This record gives sequence, C-alpha cells and structure tokens, in this order.
Amino acid sequence: MRVNFRSRTFVVLMLALAASALMILAINTGPRSSAAASPQSSASHSALPQQSYADVVDRVAPAVVTIHAARRVRAPQMPDFFNDPMFRQFFGGGGRGTPRNTPQQKETALGSGVIVSADGHIITNHHVVDGAEEISVDLTDRRHFAAKLVGSDAPSDLAVLKIQANDLPVLSLGDSDKVRVGDVCLAVGNPLGVGQTVTMGIVSAKGRKTAEGDTSFEDFLQTDAAINQGNSGGALVNTQGELIGINSQILSPSGGNIGIGFAIPSNMARNVMDQLTKNGKVSRGRLGVGIQEITPELAESFNLKEARGVLVGSVDAGGPADKAGIKVEDIITHVGGSRVDDSNALRNRIAATTPGSDIAITVLRKGQELQLHAKLTELKADAEAAPSEGSGGSESNSGQLGVSVEPRRGGPGLAITEVVPGSPAAEAGLQPEDVILEVNHQAVKSAADLRSGVKSSGSKPTLLLISRDGRTVFVAVHTK
Repeated sequence: MRVNFRSRTFVVLMLALAASALMILAINTGPRSSAAASPQSSASHSALPQQSYADVVDRVAPAVVTIHAARRVRAPQMPDFFNDPMFRQFFGGGGRGTPRNTPQQKETALGSGVIVSADGHIITNHHVVDGAEEISVDLTDRRHFAAKLVGSDAPSDLAVLKIQANDLPVLSLGDSDKVRVGDVCLAVGNPLGVGQTVTMGIVSAKGRKTAEGDTSFEDFLQTDAAINQGNSGGALVNTQGELIGINSQILSPSGGNIGIGFAIPSNMARNVMDQLTKNGKVSRGRLGVGIQEITPELAESFNLKEARGVLVGSVDAGGPADKAGIKVEDIITHVGGSRVDDSNALRNRIAATTPGSDIAITVLRKGQELQLHAKLTELKADAEAAPSEGSGGSESNSGQLGVSVEPRRGGPGLAITEVVPGSPAAEAGLQPEDVILEVNHQAVKSAADLRSGVKSSGSKPTLLLISRDGRTVFVAVHTK
C-alpha cells in the first residue's frame, strides 16, 4: 500500500492543534479552586447511608459459642514384630503371644452453637456432636463449661445441649417463613478454629434440599455469607439480630467456601428444639403416601396448567391417606390450608404436624378439586422393600419406547429386562427391573399392550406407572 507522506504530516498537525484547544478549554471552564469543590464533595459524602452492622454484632456475638466434641478411638495397631520368629531369631526376647495394650487417641470435632435460653440450653448441629463422649463449650467471655447432650435428631441435623449456668446472653428466634430472598444476613461462628468470626451476605434462596432419599428433612435457607468448617451449628441472623437459621452445610468441590452455604430455618429448629427439650426425641407425622414432583412432562400428561403440586404414586393400605380417601394419581395441592408446590414442602409440612392430628388436604382428581381430611400417625423407619420377582422369556418392544419387557411372575405388569442406551426410555430414567404397571392410565399385561399404549399417546408424552423398589412412581416419556 502506498502512503502520501505530505498528507499524513498535515493530519498530524491538525490533531495536535485540536488537542491544544481542548486543553485550553478545560482550564478555562474547570473548577476555580479545590476549596470551592470541597463543600459539595463533603455534603455528598455525608449523605451516604451508614453500612455498619456493629450494633447487631454486639447483641448477637455473646450468644454464639464454640463447641468441642471429643471421643476416644483406638489407634491403628502396628505389626507385632516381637512375635515374628525371624525378629526373635536376630534380636531375642518378646515372648510369643504376649498381649499388648493398644493406645487410644482422642478425636475432636469443632463446631459452633447458639444459646437459646438464659439457663444454658444451646442448639447446634447433630453432626457436630454425633458419637461424642465429651462435649465442652467456650463462651466469648472465655468461660468454659462441660455440656450435656439433651437430645439429637439426625433427620434434621439438629441437637440440643445444656450447660450449668444462669443469666446467659440469649439469641431470640425470628420467623424464618418471613425471610425473603435478597434479605441481608450475617453468619456468626468459629470457622476453622480461628475464633469467632462474622461474615455478611444475602439470603440466596429458600426451600433448598441437598440430600437424596426420605431419611432427612430439609428446608434450607441458602446464603452466600461465608461459611466454612467450624461454622456448623452457628447462627445465621437478620439485620434485626434475630436468629433465622442454624448454619449446617456448604456446597464446595474443595471443602472451602465458594458462596453456597445452607442453614436450617429457625422455624424448623424451634420445633425440633422444643421436642428434644421436652421429650428427648422428635415425633413426626405420617400420611402414608409415595409422592413425586410434578415435572413439565407430567403436568402435560395430566392436563395441568402449571407444574405445581405433588403427585401421589402409591398409597399405604390402611394408612392415614388410604382412610382419608386419597388415591393413586391424585395431585395434592394444599395441606392445612397452605399451598404445597413440591414433594419436599409436603414432606416437611406433614412431618412438622403432631401425630394424631387431623389435617385438611386438598387434591385434584381428574381435574376436580376435592377437600379431604386425614388423621396422621407417627412416622417410623420404613422397612426394606422386598425385590420384585422376575421370569424368563423377555419380549422386545420395537416401538418408540426403547425397552425389552417380560410378563411379571407373581404380580401385574411388565418387568423391564433391558433399556436401549440413548432411547426415550433411557432419557426418562427407566431401568432394568422396573415394572411397568400402566400406560396412559391403562393396565398392561403384554408387550402388545405396551406398544398400543405408546402409540395412543400421539404428540403427548407417554405416561407410565412404574413400580421400583417396592414403590410406584409416574414417569412421562417423550417418544416423538
């Protein structure tokens, strides 16, 4: 490319003149002096809101304690070289079979806790004190107390301790139901043993569940306030200094804080704490149903306007739900007058209700809303479900579903013997040994019934009623 150097020199000269003109203009129109600008700047600075939470911390901090939980464990036993013939040949001594004392070591867990009564009741996490033989508590004023375990509840991960003291600082429990996503919160505890520490964040989400299965009851508040090991059992408070949660878990690939922490809401903690203090254990209500989430696919299959509520997949014979008239395929929308949007909310609502109580339940059945009443029994540990029986002679279903099935021996339905990788059935989560009981609300006895049912779905997902591990669930499968 050729360049005209004379033209380029002219352009550079014009740019330099323009820059000089701008500098002169800025000097003539700028502030006359720094003194003239100072009052305005000072006024703007004084108008900024104060962002300190020191007064809240002053009230909260004395009620948050450090917990040491210790147990004795047997140290790993080293090989007894003195009983080895080769060793005795060279070094002598060490009578064969001489018993040795294996030393014990003390294993200590560090956590936090919250004083909830002036006479020394402290709430913390179950996992902080689980299996502990000795528990001690350090207060912020450097007093040290031995603690007694009043009661512990693994399903909620809560425990209550008692120390012999009076006139202790107390943290009042707030109403966690009134907490809103976006509220500012403070986490107080003793992370990694560095000493009491306060971190700030917001409530990032509500109603979180982190564990799988039916053995735990979780309704976590999620926060980005920094929580690390040692914060467990500590306080999550609002800006009024009220306890809104007990810090319990973090989600982290490294074990350190990445801004995803979970706290047990204060309303759940209050219920568990009251029962542990009075009875030493927690009793929970039982409805006697197998439930599952309403997915968008299931909502379409049941002609629902939105994916809300809880689908009943099974009903325990003779249980509270059965006696109340609840049936498989019912959709539970309200319990005790409160709306339930998912299965975790329903489980927590039923569990928090005292066994023996009558509770109102609203269900949708084939598009019709029904008002039912159930008398809850007490929840017990579920017995292990017996495996379903199988039989030979499988038939391949060459339709769009992508499974091989065989008649189930000793019961209704078709047992799945194979799921084609990448098929609609595989994408929907179907597994070998699942039993297909119904297709689009119609019972199936043969592979022909299954193919016919899948074909009748048209453009909608195929709705299957599946028996798995002794429980029944609905699965919507997109075959188009």
